Amino acid sequence: MIGKGKSIAHTGASISYGWNQDKGSEIVHSQHLIGENPKEITEEFKLVQELNTRTKNNTLSFVLSPTVEDGNKLSDKQLSKVVKGFISEMKLTHHQAVAFVHRDKQHTHIHLYANRIGFDGQAYKDSFIGKRSQLAAEKVAKEMGLVTAREVQKERLLGLKAIRNEIKHIHETVMERGRPKDFDSYIKLMKQQKVVVVPVINNANRLQGFRFRYKGHNLKGSEVHRSMTGGKIALGISNTTSKGLSLEKGASVPLAGKMVEMSANMALTLTKNIIKRGIKHGLGTGIDIGMGY
Repeated sequence: MIGKGKSIAHTGASISYGWNQDKGSEIVHSQHLIGENPKEITEEFKLVQELNTRTKNNTLSFVLSPTVEDGNKLSDKQLSKVVKGFISEMKLTHHQAVAFVHRDKQHTHIHLYANRIGFDGQAYKDSFIGKRSQLAAEKVAKEMGLVTAREVQKERLLGLKAIRNEIKHIHETVMERGRPKDFDSYIKLMKQQKVVVVPVINNANRLQGFRFRYKGHNLKGSEVHRSMTGGKIALGISNTTSKGLSLEKGASVPLAGKMVEMSANMALTLTKNIIKRGIKHGLGTGIDIGMGY
C-alpha cells in the first residue's frame, strides 16, 4: 500500500471530489462530523478552522492506495480499518476527518481529508508530511498483512532487472552478429528483435542518446546498462566498421534520412576512438608517428 499526503487550501472542492458518485464513491470512515453531504462537512471544517485564521493550507489531504489485488479483496469494513490505523499512526484521532473509497478504476483507493486545525485552534504540524504518510501506510499495511510499498518497489525492480537484461542481450547480439554500420542499421536490427530504439534529440537538433521500448517499458540507454549510453553505442558501431563511424562536418551523422549533430560528449568519445584507431593503423603498417627526431 502506498500513502501520500499534503496540506491544501481548497477544502470544499476536495471533499466534493471525494464524494463524487460517478467514481463509485462510498464513505468508509467519518469522525467528529455529523454532516451528510460535502457542503455540510465543509461548513463543519470551516467552523473549527475559524479558530486559526493564520493557517491558509488548513486541510490535510491523503491518498491511500492498496495494490490492485489487495484493493479487490478488501471489504468496506477492512478499508475502514485501514483508515483508522492510518489516522492513529498520523496522530489525527482528535481531528475532524472523512474518508471515501473510489472504485471507478481497477485500482481501488481511498481519499482521506482531515482538518488540520484541532479543536484547540492549533495547526497540525505538516513538516515532512509526505514521508510520514508513506511510513504510516507502510506500518498499517504490515499490520493488516497487505503488500507494502517497499515490497511493490522490490517486485518492480526485480521485474525491471529481467527486462534490462533482455534488452542488453539483444543489443549485444545485434552488435556482434548484425555488425551495424550506422545508427539507422542499428535501429532497424533492434526493431527486428522487437526492441524499438528512439533517438533522443534536443531542441538544438543534437543527438543526446537513445531510449529503448520493450514489452511495455520505456528506458533510457543508461537505465538499461552503462554500456548503452549514446557514446558507448556510437563507439560500438564505429568498432564494427573498417573505417569507423563516419563523421560529417560539425560531428554530424546520418539518422532517419537527415544529418543530426551529436552531443559534445558523444562526439568527443567517437573522435578519441577514431584517433586511437588511426594510431593503431599507423603502427600496424610501420608508419613513423614519432616526433621527427
